[in-house]
Amino acid sequence: MEFLNRKAHFEYFFEATYIAGVVLSGTEVKSLRAGKVSFNDSYCIFDKGELYVRSLHISEYSFGTMTNHEPLQERKLLLNKRELHKLESKIKEKGYSIIPVRIFFSEKGLAKIEIGLGKGKKLYDKRNTIKERESDRDIKKKYGI
Repeated sequence: MEFLNRKAHFEYFFEATYIAGVVLSGTEVKSLRAGKVSFNDSYCIFDKGELYVRSLHISEYSFGTMTNHEPLQERKLLLNKRELHKLESKIKEKGYSIIPVRIFFSEKGLAKIEIGLGKGKKLYDKRNTIKERESDRDIKKKYGI
């Protein structure tokens, strides 16, 4: 099961991607398996040398009790120190952001998140992306691919 952030590739050019573990509670994992996740405006931020994802909406588990989680809480991402230092130094440059690209479950059943180090696109870049997408669609339609 995989959940993609489709808007991310439209809004950013990605230089590198990393796969990180996510610290989740039990009800968050159950909600993820049920497909109750939304990437709207989610981003990653550093706090005291640790990486957190913000604004990642994982809906409350419908069968959860008083131990249910909050949908928009910050979630810690697990990366190697070397990767964290590399990302933190890149973030200090102007225009770079760390954006969640997809969430999936590994072969062991652990929740993982793919994050991308991206630079925001300008308006004319977005227009070019739309133009390329439409031309690809026309070619596929014409040749039945």
